Amino acid sequence: MILLPIRTSIRPWRTPYVNYGLIVINAFFFLVTYSPHATIIGGMRILEPLRPWAQQFELIPKHPQWYQFLTYAFLHGDFWHILFNMFFLYLFGNNVNDKLGHVGYLSFYLAGAVFSGLGHALMHASSPVPTLGASGAVAAVTGAYLVFFPQTLITVLYWLFIIIGTIEVPALYFILFKLILLDNILARGGGNIAYDAHLAGYAFGVAVAMVLLITRLVGGSNFDLLAMLRRWNRRRHYRQVVSGGYDPFTGRTARKPVGAREVKKTAAQRQKEDTIKELRSAINSRIAQRNIAEAGKLYLKLMEVDNTQILPRQYLLDIANQLASENKPAEAAQAYERFLQNYSGHEYAEQVELMLGLLYARYLDQPRQAVEHLQNAAEKLTDPAQQKMCKDELARLRVDNEHAQW
Repeated sequence: MILLPIRTSIRPWRTPYVNYGLIVINAFFFLVTYSPHATIIGGMRILEPLRPWAQQFELIPKHPQWYQFLTYAFLHGDFWHILFNMFFLYLFGNNVNDKLGHVGYLSFYLAGAVFSGLGHALMHASSPVPTLGASGAVAAVTGAYLVFFPQTLITVLYWLFIIIGTIEVPALYFILFKLILLDNILARGGGNIAYDAHLAGYAFGVAVAMVLLITRLVGGSNFDLLAMLRRWNRRRHYRQVVSGGYDPFTGRTARKPVGAREVKKTAAQRQKEDTIKELRSAINSRIAQRNIAEAGKLYLKLMEVDNTQILPRQYLLDIANQLASENKPAEAAQAYERFLQNYSGHEYAEQVELMLGLLYARYLDQPRQAVEHLQNAAEKLTDPAQQKMCKDELARLRVDNEHAQW
């Protein structure tokens, strides 16, 4: 059975120039160094893939040179070798580049190449067989992706005999079980694959990414691996505390009041509560995967079931922006209004006021509400372009109002 990841559910916010550059550099060195021919090493006849002048840059575990721990990662043994390495680098590296920034990502990639080379050399110190390829560095990048974006979805192409299709798998499970456990632990031993370099790369990527999150050198989120582990630990601690009937909010052992009567819920009420829980859970899951479009659809269903439900502020703001981008002004306006009602002190409140003013003025034909929100925005906006947009819209509304009165 073939399992091949073909895309992820997120895209970088910034153009990952460094990742593109690394792909181009690897392709360039492959073209100028690749020239397969047979050679004898340690009494063994092997196929040497590189031109003679380039062989000195391969990593030889038995007698390594210091520069080989870096140069080996820019050499490849055949077309499929570089194709798969660069495809995986493109698949996972773009978002890691976006997360770490250009300088940080380049440093991380090169360090991952060196560390994976060291891991391979230590495990095969007596081997005269040269090692080459970016697989270890790519494994480091993939390990970092696991830490930064564990809940995103990876679309996987599967091929089982004549059955071909795709499935979506959370990145955490695909990378951990397929790429690490299955491909590099259970399947090791066959072929000329540097499994230990891969595992060292994964370990480096996971460890460094976790340290960056813990030390806050890189901004975290509610969806990274560190946040997931912290939530799991809180739930575990809470279960331990309440297992004996202890109420952590009062500090006393919880007891049921004498004579207290439970209020029985109707089947319709229970069904409604279950639907609300399912919808909220689905919304959280889609936002974690950065599938905001689907989260917006689920939010509208939630509002149909119970329009008093309130989402966390960033979720609600993301969904409101998504609805506005989908040309759903009425639904977007309602979401923005709900945001202001519950999170009026948020740092983006003035931008929300501006958006509401524009929606009411340009799409919903409600000039009174438009003027109210635009005036509120004009008092707080600091961005010159946004201020100008706000003032221009207010001026247009005043002109239209004068014409209507005339």
